[in-house]
Amino acid sequence: MRGHAVVGRDAYLVFVANGSGGQSDLFAVRGDGGPVFPLTYSSVPERAPALSPDGGTVAFLRGHAAADPHPGVVWVLNLLSGAERELDLPRQSSPADRVGWSRDGRFLYVRAGRVTYRLSVGPGAAAPRPVSGPEWFRAESSFAVLLGDPPFGRIVPCGAELCVQGPSGDPASLASGAHDAARWGADSVAYLLGADLVVRPVGPGRVREVVWSEVPGRPRELTYFPGEQREK
Repeated sequence: MRGHAVVGRDAYLVFVANGSGGQSDLFAVRGDGGPVFPLTYSSVPERAPALSPDGGTVAFLRGHAAADPHPGVVWVLNLLSGAERELDLPRQSSPADRVGWSRDGRFLYVRAGRVTYRLSVGPGAAAPRPVSGPEWFRAESSFAVLLGDPPFGRIVPCGAELCVQGPSGDPASLASGAHDAARWGADSVAYLLGADLVVRPVGPGRVREVVWSEVPGRPRELTYFPGEQREK
């Protein structure tokens, strides 16, 4: 990512899109827009990216979804060095479908069928183990698009639009025709309207479009790092 954004300091978005060969790869763009650049070039489809809390690593799934006979498809990519590492799930597990990070960035949560695992991302073995109880709720929160700090709701799809789901009550409409939401820091949410990236504040404020150039085919599955939080 050199020359595009300073890893761990600048705000940037990672997402899935179709590359030149039609395969789904990971791409990135600065939080203020501009050129889009590829992060991966694999011949195997990639999906479900999740940026680490410090912005230095992206975890993702590599391989076909339910059709993939090998469940060990969880990868982490160091955005500074470009080094990749595969983290294996137990052989008897179902294929993974969601990835999230612990708040301290030490662990990954991976949902595979009805089981959610915790995997270490340190230099040693991944040591996957099923989670339950309070940790299961923390894992579910890592998969969600939460609003506010502390969170007061989450973004959920509802038909052909996105809605806000609070602790109780029916979901309230957020944006018609929108899809693939991402938490955009503590005070905003981003989503796609076709290939347009829109950022909407949680409270009062102006809805704006992030202009990116040369958008690859069918962008989707957004994950965002808000940038280094500098003291004022």
